[in-house]
Amino acid sequence: MALAVVFDVGETLVDETRIWSRWADRLGVPRFVLMGVLGGMAALDRSHREAFHIVRPGIDLSAEIAAWRRDDPDGLRENFDADDLYPDVRPGLTALREAGHQVIVAGNQPPQAYDALVAMELPVDGVHTSAGWGVSKPDPAFFAKVAAVAGRDPGDILYVGDRLDNDVLPAAAAGMRTALLRRGPWGYLHAERPEARRADVIVDGIPELAALLAEGRLR
Repeated sequence: MALAVVFDVGETLVDETRIWSRWADRLGVPRFVLMGVLGGMAALDRSHREAFHIVRPGIDLSAEIAAWRRDDPDGLRENFDADDLYPDVRPGLTALREAGHQVIVAGNQPPQAYDALVAMELPVDGVHTSAGWGVSKPDPAFFAKVAAVAGRDPGDILYVGDRLDNDVLPAAAAGMRTALLRRGPWGYLHAERPEARRADVIVDGIPELAALLAEGRLR
């Protein structure tokens, strides 16, 4: 049976290494330090935004982003482009579409991410962001939006992400099938937790997921 396969963005499709490296350079701390603190936030179930306040107490993040934009108007800064895609994204998404699955991108992202994702010309049937919808994961309303744009019953949707708290658990609560992608700090850590058994499948990449669906091992 063909499904709607819906993908999160950060550390699911997009490798955020370059983004965090640029942030470390901007904040004047070693890249290893910022990424280590970020991993700590993942392990402690704290927001990634807290990492900024740990390495620079009292930071006004909005003001910093605005200042960065003025200092480097033509740079990527906190954004991403096609060079940040994980290598398996295009072949994996293509395999899913060729197998007859509907493929959608829908994740928590700021307004500018929509244009960046569309510019990549990914083999998908639609691109959506939390900023565009005005609601973010893990709010149940986000997953209601996912079902609406897919035009399917929740049970015919497979939501794919790297986190239990934002992806697997709320999508499952909405009646969707779920895949936990084991990459990025949250993905590796969350795959080790007992709650990971709530996912219908845990995979290391998108082609692996496509193969499982093709073999009928996830229906």
